[in-house]
Amino acid sequence: MKRNHIVKLLAAVGVTAVLACVLGGCGAVSSTSSSSSDNVIKIGASPSPHAEILQQVKDQLAQEGYDLQIVEYSDYVQPNQALSQGELDANYFQHKPYLDNYNSQNGTDLVSAAAIHFEPMGVYAGKSSDLQNIPDGARIAVPSDATNEARALQLLQSEGVFTLKDGVGLNATKNDIVSNPHNVQVVESEAASLPRMIQDVDFAVINGNYALSGGLDTDKTLASESADSEAAQTYANIIAVQSSDASSDKINALVNALKSDTVRSFIESNYHGTVVPVF
Repeated sequence: MKRNHIVKLLAAVGVTAVLACVLGGCGAVSSTSSSSSDNVIKIGASPSPHAEILQQVKDQLAQEGYDLQIVEYSDYVQPNQALSQGELDANYFQHKPYLDNYNSQNGTDLVSAAAIHFEPMGVYAGKSSDLQNIPDGARIAVPSDATNEARALQLLQSEGVFTLKDGVGLNATKNDIVSNPHNVQVVESEAASLPRMIQDVDFAVINGNYALSGGLDTDKTLASESADSEAAQTYANIIAVQSSDASSDKINALVNALKSDTVRSFIESNYHGTVVPVF
């Protein structure tokens, strides 16, 4: 091949590369960077109560120059995936132990920017309705996953249903029951199924979000976790962000808006103890 032809060919390749770089965005921001411009806050959330709570701060944030865009998710996996990939600025659906477990399993570095609310477990009546007069051999349904079963058992202990081993805390299982004066049977079942099986047991201990989605009257709980309980401090729902964005202006604006009297009043007026502010 003649030398001048090679030079022309290389020049053409160089021009093509430059054009590709310009059109394709060489040096583009990596997928782990913030998902949107500085005036847009794109946040993933569960429909209830999280997205409902976020709706209350859209106007306030707009007055501060931020466009809050809420993306609803019906599962607990996609919001963290989207956040870690830079498709979201934040998400709001989980507590910190869940986030820590996700980070551990996926090698991500998502962090909590703030704790906003707690969803207490409640005891609901089934065949029986009086925790002070529990029939012998009563069947009490609790969530089968380790975290929520322990919370349910702690709540039942606080109501005097039975006694657990000292020190088991939020690692308790039904095998840790050491005193059971009513000979109650603890029935373990998947948390989401509990509202549907309540008529088949004497009582059921149900997470707040599943009680809401299951159409239960949350004003009729026989007992519930208190806002100052160990569970409330551990399982408060958080705003999760990438670690590099934890102190950004827009995340600070989002957190400040959520920790407002407006949001506190909305939560207390609309959820009647099924959702409790922790700020």
